[in-house]
Amino acid sequence: MESTGLRNVSSHCSISETEMDDFDLSKLLDKPRLNIERQRSFDERSLSELSIGLTRGLDNCESAYSPGRSALDTPASSARNSFEPHPMVAEAWDALRRSLVHFRGQPVGTIAAVDHASEEVLNYDQVFVRDFVPSALAFLMNGEADIVKNFLLKTLQLQGWEKRVDRFKLGEGVMPASFKVLHDPVRNTDTIMADFGESAIGRVAPVDSGFWWIILLRAYTKSTGDVTLAETPECQRGMRLILSLCLSEGFDTFPTLLCADGCSMIDRRMASYLGIYGYPIEIQALFFMALRSALVMLKPDNEGGEFIERIVKRLHALSYHMRSYFWLDFQQLNDIYRYKTEEYSHTAVNKFNVIPDSIPDWVFEFMPTHGGYFIGNVSPARMDFRWFALGNCIAILSSLATPEQASAIVDLIEARWDELVAEMPLKISYPALENHDWRLITGCDPKNTRWSYHNGGSWPVLLWLLTAACIKTGRPQIARRAIDLAESRLSKDVWPEYYDGKVGRYIGKQARKYQTWSIAGYLVAKMLLEDPSHLGMIALEEDKQMKHVIKRSASWTC
Repeated sequence: MESTGLRNVSSHCSISETEMDDFDLSKLLDKPRLNIERQRSFDERSLSELSIGLTRGLDNCESAYSPGRSALDTPASSARNSFEPHPMVAEAWDALRRSLVHFRGQPVGTIAAVDHASEEVLNYDQVFVRDFVPSALAFLMNGEADIVKNFLLKTLQLQGWEKRVDRFKLGEGVMPASFKVLHDPVRNTDTIMADFGESAIGRVAPVDSGFWWIILLRAYTKSTGDVTLAETPECQRGMRLILSLCLSEGFDTFPTLLCADGCSMIDRRMASYLGIYGYPIEIQALFFMALRSALVMLKPDNEGGEFIERIVKRLHALSYHMRSYFWLDFQQLNDIYRYKTEEYSHTAVNKFNVIPDSIPDWVFEFMPTHGGYFIGNVSPARMDFRWFALGNCIAILSSLATPEQASAIVDLIEARWDELVAEMPLKISYPALENHDWRLITGCDPKNTRWSYHNGGSWPVLLWLLTAACIKTGRPQIARRAIDLAESRLSKDVWPEYYDGKVGRYIGKQARKYQTWSIAGYLVAKMLLEDPSHLGMIALEEDKQMKHVIKRSASWTC
């Protein structure tokens, strides 16, 4: 589809059709698709086995996952778990296909929104790496893998560009936040223009794009059973470049990944002395999932073997740190409430010197007796106790959360349904920042007023993550309830980007209509419920070697 409302923006980060011919990775992939027998996958093997067996190849890395087409779009389907499609499904597929972007006649992604009524296009006519993930999963579940393959190749090519922002060169492994396809009807040529943060609001490079790219590459491999794409030298190098950025050693004493405001789905300032800046739960969960995904796709050759060793060590440290210090339940909250401060030496209990008086009042009412969640951030003397949906759902899907913690997160969602789901799934964060906190922390951002946008707004795209998390924890009925809520409004409201208000009653004041990931998120949620085996392409089972004894073991099931 040719995008409308394109602006003539000059940028060094663009590549023409002629230049693309010199670097067309698709020519390297003309290999027959492998027919892999189902066998024990790397996902089911322990990290200790992987660290010992570095000489093993990728041939046995994944069991094939070929669900075929879904009944939601095609006549052919397994009768298992089937049900009558909702009338919204066909409408959603039609809207999703209208968002497709083509480069040289091939679909390479979906634009963020097809909202022709909006006064400003801004960058909603671009293909975002983050936004395309639910679209990609929908296409994979529907047996349309070529679109995803094209996207992975094009973004991999963009990673190879030299990236400069105000005379400063970015890291070689940085993936673009988004790209735009410009079509010249006179010359009949296409040009790609990429944004690595130099055009973004706030000028922040996306930390999560590289993680999403690795996760999506694994999803493609699991869905198709075709490992040839992941095995190419170009994909192997792309993964190593991403990993080299986040596995580098420095001054940090924590295994978590330090990152700035605006580097993730919450791409505007939502922190000053606490919050998104530092070690946000979303980035840590995506980091963990990307590391585990890369682990099963990297070849154990000289270069890959070195990264595999580093990944194994980091995963053990990261899982321990997150499960110990980011986890909050009733018992842990009571422990923090009674913390002593100014403790010195390695025997300190209050290792981050958190002042108990800094615990916000709302947490005591919000925390149920049964349930828990990973808090937003932990850093010296500061804890962001806010709930962030994406990070907690990814923690479940990646098995960063133990089975007990995963169940506790879903328990919390069920117990605090009126606060986190209410009339439209799902709150991106809770609670909203208000008054002085809003002015100080968001920089008086008018789009992030209370219960709007990133500040407690309700985002339909999160429906697929909630559904996947509920299925993984054996609670599909909760997902069904959330989908029923969405179906009562999404189509009628023309698929908005987000909703405003404490219960998500109002269409977001600046929300785009026909928001692509709202559409795709709904489709993925529906297809997951129809055929839960789809979960295999996006979920990872717990690695038993990462289990550890925590003194609060009883608190997860209290």
